[in-house]
Amino acid sequence: MSVPIRQQLSVAKYLLQQKLKANKRYPLVLMLEPLFRCNLACAGCGKIDYPDEILNRRLSIDECLAAVDECGAPIVSIAGGEPLLHKELPQIVEGMIQRKKYVYLCTNALLLKKRIDDYKPSPYLTFSIHLDGNRERHDASVCQKGVFDRAAEAVEMAIARGFRVTINCTLFQGENAEEIAAFLDYCKKLGVEGTTIAPGFSYEHAPLQDIFIKMRDSKELFRKVFKLGRGRKWKLNHSSLYLDFLAGNQSYNCTPWGNPTRNVFGWQKPCYLLVDEGYAPSFKALMEDTPWHKYGNSKNPKCANCMAHCGYEASAVEDSVKNPLKAAWVALFGPRTDGPMAPEPVPEYDVGSVGVKARPAIRIEAAD
Repeated sequence: MSVPIRQQLSVAKYLLQQKLKANKRYPLVLMLEPLFRCNLACAGCGKIDYPDEILNRRLSIDECLAAVDECGAPIVSIAGGEPLLHKELPQIVEGMIQRKKYVYLCTNALLLKKRIDDYKPSPYLTFSIHLDGNRERHDASVCQKGVFDRAAEAVEMAIARGFRVTINCTLFQGENAEEIAAFLDYCKKLGVEGTTIAPGFSYEHAPLQDIFIKMRDSKELFRKVFKLGRGRKWKLNHSSLYLDFLAGNQSYNCTPWGNPTRNVFGWQKPCYLLVDEGYAPSFKALMEDTPWHKYGNSKNPKCANCMAHCGYEASAVEDSVKNPLKAAWVALFGPRTDGPMAPEPVPEYDVGSVGVKARPAIRIEAAD
């Protein structure tokens, strides 16, 4: 795990407070989307098909900071759209830093050279730069040539100026374990603090639908990647048990309230990945009125192949708190890359609420 000790201690303190309060549902990361407008049109994006009247909306400084205060999560991930298009983003970020929130500003980095003077290095601010694999793979996923090189230059510049920098990598269909391993070697060479890596979620509104990896394929791919990673000392910006989950060794239910989303429509139900489930007027209403029992890969067909960190990192963190020795073991020796996998989720769809027929319950275990 590549997160600095200072941040780990802050999050650990927050988790302890939630346990002492006996809170069963609490946020870990606020997903803030102050706009949907972007300067790219990626093939796997589910946010780019809104009309201009929606794409032109912006959350104000006050709305963004009110969401931070209302939610109370120790970490804020600012996404979009492309956040650097928001003219008031520097003031928004500064307000969060003053509140001692750990901010991950997610960006494709095309505007970072132009806007970087608007920000100051801080232990509370990290530029999370989007790179989906090597040059050819990334430029194909964002549907524009030259983006990889511009983003890599921005990474080097931000690091040279003293900023915390991480890489956010999403994997799609057709990925090759050797290429992913080479990409993680490249990230290490760049000198970034860490890399976030997860399979892409199959947005219903994404322009292309055949690019998303199925759950079983994802687990097998991650096993191959982690096996190649032995001794290469990659810095992966995840909890050890989330990585173990990606390798098929843990069976987790989704924890969608762990990463609540606030965007231009309100508080999104149940997470930022499902865009047609409605919105709540406040964080309190989101937590109390969302039918959480209807969501998760065993409970809703829209979630069937999801392994995204927004839903499962919080589950892994909760498991780490309950089973610290298990988490420490995986952190020390890495995820297991052979042997049987944990059981696949058994579908239990609420037919009346989702309008589909439940599939027969199937459990699959991997052969060596």
